Parts: sequence; C-alpha cells; structure tokens
Amino acid sequence: MTKINTTGVSRRNFLAAGTATAGLSALSITIPGSAFAQSYPRRPITLVVMYAAGGGTDAIMRKLADEMARAKGWTINVINKPGAVGGVATQFVDAARPDGYTLMGAANYNRFVRVLGHADFVPWEDWVPMKAANAPASWSVRKDSPFQSMQDVIAAAKADPGSLTISTSGTGGVWHEVALILAKMAGIELKYVPYKGGKPATLAGLQGETDIAGGGLHEHIDLIRTGEMRNLCHAGAKDITLPNGTVLPSIGGIIPESQKILPVGATYNFMMQRSLPPEIQQELADAFRAAASSEGFREMMEAKFFDLDLLVGEAADRQGALMETITVDIFNNNKDAIGAEVKSAAELGLPAPEDFDTWWPPQGYTPPSFT
Repeated sequence: MTKINTTGVSRRNFLAAGTATAGLSALSITIPGSAFAQSYPRRPITLVVMYAAGGGTDAIMRKLADEMARAKGWTINVINKPGAVGGVATQFVDAARPDGYTLMGAANYNRFVRVLGHADFVPWEDWVPMKAANAPASWSVRKDSPFQSMQDVIAAAKADPGSLTISTSGTGGVWHEVALILAKMAGIELKYVPYKGGKPATLAGLQGETDIAGGGLHEHIDLIRTGEMRNLCHAGAKDITLPNGTVLPSIGGIIPESQKILPVGATYNFMMQRSLPPEIQQELADAFRAAASSEGFREMMEAKFFDLDLLVGEAADRQGALMETITVDIFNNNKDAIGAEVKSAAELGLPAPEDFDTWWPPQGYTPPSFT
C-alpha cells in the first residue's frame, strides 16, 4: 500500500492544495452496441490522469482510453487530478479498491513522486506500468526573440550566467530534469521558472514571460508550424525536417556529448495497482496492447511527433527503475535548482546509475503475471 509523505503539511491541506490547483476535467467514452464478453468490467472504469488537461499526458491517456473502449466495448471515464508532480493522483488511485475500476494515466513511470518524498512506495512491488510512447524534449522561443539558434542562447548564458529564464512544467518534473541535463552539457546556468503543466509552460515562452519555452516537442509543434515559435533544439536522436523545409535541430548536432543519452524526454505509462487480481491485469494488458497498436493511436503519434514505444512486463519495470535511478542522481546533484528535499539512492533502495545493470533485478522481484 502506498504511503503518502506530507512532511510539514497536513494530509487535509495536502489534498486541499492538490484539489484547488488541479481543476477537474472529465470525459466519458462509451462504445454502444458491444456486449461485455467477460465478467470484468461490469461498470465504467475511471482513468485518473496525473497532470492537467491539455498537456501531453492528458492527450495520450485520453486517446488510449478511447481506443481501449473501442477495442473492448468498455466505458471509460477520464478525469484529471494534477498536483505534487503526480502525488495527488497517486494517492487517489492507491486509496481505491484494487478491483480494476480506478486506474492511473501517468507519465515518466511516476518516478518523481517517490524521489521528492511525496509518496512512499516501491514501483516494481506496488504498481504495474505499461509504456505507450516517448516524447522528445524541446526548447523553443517566440518568433520575435533575439535568439535565432541554440548557439545564441549558449553564448548569452555564458556571458551572463543565470540571467536567461526557461519555463518548465513544474519543479522536479521531467522538463525541469531534462533542462538541467542539457544546461549542464552546454556548460551554462539558467533560471528555471515552474508552471502547472506543459501547456502553460509553452504559453509562458510564447507570451514572453520567459526567454525560452521548455517542454515537449509535441507541445510546441503546432506553434512552430504556424511560425509563432522557433525551435532552438529538441532531444530526439536526429534533425527533423518539416514539409515546409523548416529544420528542427537535434541537440546531438549542437552538443556532441549529448548524443549518448538521446532520445531523452517524457514517457507515457498506463499504470495499475499490482495487487489487482491476475485475470483483471490480463484483461487490462490485452486492452492496452490493442489500444497502443491501433491505427488511430499511431496516427496521433505521427501527427504530434510522439514516438510509439510499447513496453510491458519486466521490461517496463526495468526501464522505470533505471529512469528513477538516473533521476535520483541528477536531483541530488542539483538540489539548489530543485528547491526541495530529495531522497537519496540509499533511502530508496536504489543503486548508482553505473551499477544498475548488476543490481537488476532486485532481490525478491517478481514480474507481472500477465502474458
């Protein structure tokens, strides 16, 4: 059972803050005319998205819910419960009865919640993640920005360290983490300005609230296509050429050292409690595979520059643990930028990144039971 750690904050205030900042958006997806072939589900399923409506996690999870409903004849209600880098949604789903009717739409294997001390759980013991896609990170600027390229930003940041601002989707979130990594590789210091999600972080850059908009390429691409924003770099493996000839440069061609970690960015995960009965886990895994392999989902991936990356079972557990190990290392080496208490690898029972291959699988690990 997940334990929420709210040191210095009462449980009531923690939940109230999450509710006040979250907003609640609901979508009911029903596919008529299909009879339920199995005893599960007998009623609608609720998918709880851990970030706000309008961002990448929300878009992908709603599309997965749509395709799962189509494939299985189910009814799935999608709601948003952002807050505490996923902590509010984590608590909500964990408190629900483990019967398969309350599930989580997550990003980045939900690893920031544990690293920042918002919850106490062991991912490969308490949760089952299934990965659907990746999204490369992106740095973009408004069309009238003086910065024409990433090289211009690097030069300006080196001339006046800490003077340039970059928006993030929240302190301790994935776009903050990637920005820390890229800034370190570029040898520059930036000022990180947190917003409540990828969409407001993008708008901050568009409206000139920050010098640079940090986020995912999928969050910037429509504004780049219309010419309202200019892409400085993305963290995909290769340059991307749009139909109009605009080239979106990979950071790998600008900072050669970064090539060894590319592509880097967000991951999107459908997650369920590990205590669910095996037969329900199997039903959900089958539905997830059908949704992630559907033509509609593939079309969305291509249109928004997401990378389809279906991963389930032990492979998903292993990747989630590896990413958490890397995050612990990065955050502990950048505590001033995080501005919050960060758990150590020892506290979380994790190895150093360089020791991960010999550590996995950890003692007592049991892979998910579904095939």
